[in-house]
Amino acid sequence: MAISLASANSEVELALNSPEAKEIAPLWLPSARDIRIELLPEPVAIEPTDLWPRIRNNFGMPPLKSRLIKKHEKWYARNPEYVLRMTERARRYLFYIVEEVERRGMPSEIALLPIIESAFRPGANSSAGASGIWQFIPSTGRYFGLEQNWWFDGRRDVIGATNGALDYLQKLHKQFGDWQLALAAYNWGENAVARSQARNRRRGKPTDYSSIRMPRETRNYVPKLMAVKNIISDPESFGLALSEISDEPYFTAVATSQHIDVKVAAELADISVEEFNALNPAHNRPVMLQDTSEIVLLPIDKVETFQNNLAKTDKRLVTWQPYESEKGERFSRIAKRFGLTTRELRSANGLSKYAKESNGQTLLVPIVDEDSAVEFTAFNTHPSAVAEMYGAIRYTVRRGDTISGIAHRFRVSQRQLIEANNGRTFLRIGKRFNIVLADRYTKRKRRASRNKSNVRKVKSSKSAYSKASKDI
Repeated sequence: MAISLASANSEVELALNSPEAKEIAPLWLPSARDIRIELLPEPVAIEPTDLWPRIRNNFGMPPLKSRLIKKHEKWYARNPEYVLRMTERARRYLFYIVEEVERRGMPSEIALLPIIESAFRPGANSSAGASGIWQFIPSTGRYFGLEQNWWFDGRRDVIGATNGALDYLQKLHKQFGDWQLALAAYNWGENAVARSQARNRRRGKPTDYSSIRMPRETRNYVPKLMAVKNIISDPESFGLALSEISDEPYFTAVATSQHIDVKVAAELADISVEEFNALNPAHNRPVMLQDTSEIVLLPIDKVETFQNNLAKTDKRLVTWQPYESEKGERFSRIAKRFGLTTRELRSANGLSKYAKESNGQTLLVPIVDEDSAVEFTAFNTHPSAVAEMYGAIRYTVRRGDTISGIAHRFRVSQRQLIEANNGRTFLRIGKRFNIVLADRYTKRKRRASRNKSNVRKVKSSKSAYSKASKDI
């Protein structure tokens, strides 16, 4: 409660029993008519507002005339569970993306692009080798400084990939002067869009997005984003509901100074391994090395818990270690040395079940005095990305796939595709198919060719020796 002292000259507000009131009271005692008693409201915690209205208010792309938009709107409307799951996943990342988009002066439709690219699945991998919520292919990722190695794939790093994607989109917008063309180039490639425009110029045709020729996937790309924009603008008219997303940071970066297992880090932060991996999906392995994990992302309300538990824990932080195998070293012997079965070693390191010997690669093995090997595969969350490091991919066959189509997509010959699968040519939907990438296949063929040549030389020398013996 506070007293408001009013006089003809001034109005003074004083708290009861304050030092100021005691000092003034002897000098001037107001009459009853000068006293007005007011109850000051208690402080009220301000709840964060929903992020979706903020996104709607910053839409800035021009409308697009395309019948494809209605097609995609209907698809989303028929799949409300998909929309709900996707917006629930977006809850972790969308605030950060919106902040970055607005800081750069970009239209907020750009913040919705991961819906089209990956449905906000941080570990998403495409059949063409793209990865992460922004679906960078390896070469473009490297161009924008996204490190990719056995331990870490920056294409899946939430902060790094977001900044790289927005840098790329700004570059494309500057090049084409139009967001629709910039998005087409993001999906199809800037050179492909430029060639299509050049073709139209030669024929005296317009070069805008709606006029140039492009593949079906790219033709659907921007209409799909416009469909999502329309749904976000008015979800109820489509019979859909969006998961509420607070207009405040979900995660923050925490510096680390030690190697640490993913499982241990999650326990120290009092979150699930799934939640930790969703915020830190760039780690290929269950142990984070200092040179690839200078920071980790944690839910903002778990940072203090993590730091306090880390400071006082006496638990061992690392139970896994790298092992530099020798070329030709048998995996069965390595597995036995570290208390693993050969199957566990293969699974832990993304190796083919047909792999018998090492080609000199780094392997992850348990520290000998720890009995945790059986838990490893639960954390090896990106096996297909790991396989790429070895020059091989395990591809899941989809409806409509053919041997020639898969070979064309991965730029390998049909012959080497069939050889990599022990002569198998029958494709069954949902089954895995081995794909040995071109450069690794060439190396194998050269090695096999050298071996055959050596065998011929040995046979030739034996024949010559046999003939010489007879002559003697």
